[in-house]
Amino acid sequence: MSQATRLAAELTRGAQAAQSAQPVASPCRNVCRMDAASGYCEGCLRTIDEIAAWSGSDEAARRRIWLLLPQRAAALAARAAP
Repeated sequence: MSQATRLAAELTRGAQAAQSAQPVASPCRNVCRMDAASGYCEGCLRTIDEIAAWSGSDEAARRRIWLLLPQRAAALAARAAP
């Protein structure tokens, strides 16, 4: 399983768990590097704006962000596939 596929699976599980979690946990994976090509953090696939707003976001906004992450991971994995 490729790293991109593994990340997509982990983010899918996290997004599902976030929909009922109280409080909604951060998707941060302590790999805090922004990818210039995608504009996403290499660890959690959030944008810099999403990362900056996280601590001030309500639970609904956090859940919406979580739902975007598996889609981003799948798109990146598809681009990386040979």
